[in-house]
Order: sequence, then structure tokens, then C-alpha cells
Amino acid sequence: MAEPVRIRVSVPAAGTNVAGTSAARTSAVLLSALAALTIVRLVVAAAAPLAPDEAYYWVFSRALAPGYLDHPPMVALWIRAGTDLAGQGALGVRLFGPLAGAIGTLLLYDAAELLLPARSAGVSAALCLNATLLFGVGTVVMTPDTPLLFFWTACLWALARLLHSDRPAWWLAIGLFAGLALASKYTAALLWLGIGLWLLAIPALRRWWRSPALWAGALIGALVFLPVVLWNADHGWVSFLRQGGRVEAWHPARAVQFVGELIGGQFGLATPIVFLLLVAGVASAGRRAWRERDPAAALLCALTLPGAAVFFQHALGDRVQGNWPAILYPAAAIAAAGLEGQRWTRLRTPAVALGLAMTLLVYVQAATSALPLPARADPIARQLAGWPDLVRSVNALRVQQAAECVASDEYGTAAELARGLPKNVTVLGEGPRWRLFSLPAPARGTRACLLLRRPGDVAPAEWKDAERIGAVARYGQGRALQQFSVWRVAGPLPALPAAVLPHRSSP
Repeated sequence: MAEPVRIRVSVPAAGTNVAGTSAARTSAVLLSALAALTIVRLVVAAAAPLAPDEAYYWVFSRALAPGYLDHPPMVALWIRAGTDLAGQGALGVRLFGPLAGAIGTLLLYDAAELLLPARSAGVSAALCLNATLLFGVGTVVMTPDTPLLFFWTACLWALARLLHSDRPAWWLAIGLFAGLALASKYTAALLWLGIGLWLLAIPALRRWWRSPALWAGALIGALVFLPVVLWNADHGWVSFLRQGGRVEAWHPARAVQFVGELIGGQFGLATPIVFLLLVAGVASAGRRAWRERDPAAALLCALTLPGAAVFFQHALGDRVQGNWPAILYPAAAIAAAGLEGQRWTRLRTPAVALGLAMTLLVYVQAATSALPLPARADPIARQLAGWPDLVRSVNALRVQQAAECVASDEYGTAAELARGLPKNVTVLGEGPRWRLFSLPAPARGTRACLLLRRPGDVAPAEWKDAERIGAVARYGQGRALQQFSVWRVAGPLPALPAAVLPHRSSP
């Protein structure tokens, strides 16, 4: 008689949560991948030379103030903290970029899990955001967009926590993060606008207007931004007027070109398949918000659609810089993670793979210039290549001409010279913008200086005994990327708007 077949079934012990185990495993994989990616970003941040704008923001950090002509002070504070921890090199300047990218990814993951429960949206949203070229590059360079995007994402996370818990205390965190975002870049006004529209659009949320916690949070955000306002009031509102002046540009004859550049630029910076998912995700969230008055879907729309409309309107009259729409990406990534249906879910893997591959190529080129790309067709080379050689050429001319100082009216060039020239060389930033910095004015004694000018420009009439002595250039792949004429001037320094810039070795 045959033995009966015994089938052994494993039953989880009492108290074992299979779903929880799977979620823990997924979280561990995500954390490991994020840690590896962060290490790669730190390596690239240390290896790639600073762009002129980054060098300029480094000057911000050596002359801390509540405001600057171009931006609020947050980028200066981040650079100052990074250089205090890791030195004045490229890694110190950029240290908080990769770290903010990692923490922001975790906050986005949690926000997606809360806003789209039971869809395992956290991993998809995190991968989608990190697969965009704009976010990948933004985590290894230090510009005002770096802290802006972090605090914008943190505010989105706090809003998701508010929806999930219904606890009024979250408005305090929301206000804090919104204020810190506004102290990073004025574009954060769109965050405040989006939150207000969200509360107005969904009837179930209008009760929050009567909550003291909401107004306390708004007060916290306003107090965080108040030093920027006071600095502007003390300096003729220069920063507000400069940034607000952008909206006055109007060239309707070029509207098609500007709109095409906006769409095409985001198609590339988001990477093609991710861009498709972001747009489809926001459209799907928009339908849910309209038909169901879903608060989560409405929040994602409120943090994407108003900004998209503002950038489109701006493109009707002027060029939209490619980095501006980065603030739309976090909410759009969560919306993309909410897409259902096989036609969308099967696009996620190739979207992430293509985006990460493109980002990796950019990292390799930024750190090593190993890819054989024509310099003029390489946007990385146009920004980063050739600065050390240019500084050496300028210094050789200075020694030959027995000049004591070097000056430039190109703010990025002046900042690169300040970081690269020997400490005993006085570097002057020339131009009205430098009067707004807490930097020393040049001594009025007699001295010989070199002036760097754009080709064809002459030395200002205020400089005496000016003589053009040659030219220098910044090269990449053997081709001149940027040229300067060099003038030697002697005699007393004129009463021009100028400042003595700090050196890399300055305390």
C-alpha cells in the first residue's frame, strides 16, 4: 500500500507580518542603492571643477549677509557650512548637495507612501525623481536650486503628513520649510501659492483657514524670510527689483522658439521616458482631483500646475532657464508613481534605466572629461573646462608685468581668479554688484594691475595708463571656449565700484 503523500505548508508564526517583512526588505534595498548613489555623487562633487556661478556663490559664503543682489542667502549658508566641515575645495562647496539629495529622496518616498497608500508608490517615486538628469546634476553642483529643491520636497512631505494624521501641529513644519525654501530662491513663492490654492480648491480642507496652527506656521515662514526683506529694504529693494524685472520681458515674435525650448529642454532634462511619465502622472492626478475632489491628487496638482502655467506664460515673452522647473519634479514624480495600467507600469524600468544611464554619462564627463565630445557641443565643458589653465596663464602674465592685482568685471571670472591665484595677489571684482557685498574696498594706493575684458572691450576711462598687452583664453578639447583681452594699468586705483575678493585660503 502506497504511502500517503504529505504536503508540508509553512505557516507564518503568530505575530509575523509577511507584508511588513517584504516592505522592510524593499526599504533595505532602497537605502543601500541610495547610499551607493550618494557616494558616487560625493566623488563626482569632489572631482569636477567648480563652475563660475558656484565660485561666485562661494564668494557669497565668505561674506555672509541676509541677502544678495542675485538671490537670498541660503546657498551661501550651505556652502559656508560645507567648507567649514570639508575645506575650501570643490567637495566642501558642494558637500550638502549629495546629502540633501539623499535625505530629500527619503522624504519623497515617505510622502508618496502616505499620499498613495496601498500602491507601493514610494519606491517608484524615488526612482523616478533620481532618474531625472536635472535632479542628478543638481545634487552634485551647488546653486540656489539645491537648497530650494530640498526644502520644497520637505514641505511636500510635511503636507503629506498633515493629510495622513490630520494633526494641526504639522502646519508649523510646513511653514518652516516653506520659509526656508523662500530664503533659498524667490521661485518658492509658487510653493506658497500652491498651498493656498489647494486649501481653496478642496471643500474638506477649507476648515484649515480657521486653524491657529496654520497661521502660526505662516508666521514662522514669514519670520524666516524677514531678514531677506529687511536687507532688501536697506539696499533699495535691489534683489526684488532684479528678479521681478524678469517678468517685464516680452518678445512675442519669439514665443514659439521660447516655448519650444521650454518643452524640449524639459524633455531632455527629465530624460525622455521619465518626462512622459511625469506629464501623464500629473494629468491623471488632475482628473482625480477634478472628479473626486481627492485631497492628495489635488495637492500634487497644486504643486505642479500653477508653476507650469507661470513658466509657460514666461516663455511667451522670454527664455525659461532649464533649471527653473525643477521644483515641479517632486510632486510630479509622486503623481507618476500613481499611474496604473500595464502600459504605464512597464515603462518604469526602461525610464529609470535610461535616466540613470544618461546621468552616469554626465557624471563621468564632469569628473574626467573622458568622452570625446566637441567642446563647443559639450555644455559641461563650456562651464567647467579650462579654468585652472586660464588662472595659470593670467598669473604668468601678472608676474611678467610685475602687476600686484588682477581685476575682472565678469563676476564668475573674478570669483574663479580669486579661488585660483596666489594669496599675495589682490583680486578685484569690478562692477556695481560688488558694492552690495560686505567685502573690503580696494586700497587707493598706486599699483600696477591687470584687467581682464571681453574681446573688443576697452579699459574704462577711469583707469590711467591703460595698455592692452595680450589675450588669454579658456580651452576645452583644444579649442578656445572663452577669450579675454588683458590690459595693464598703472597709477592710483580709480574710484570704481569694486571689492577685494577673498582667496581660497582666506579664513
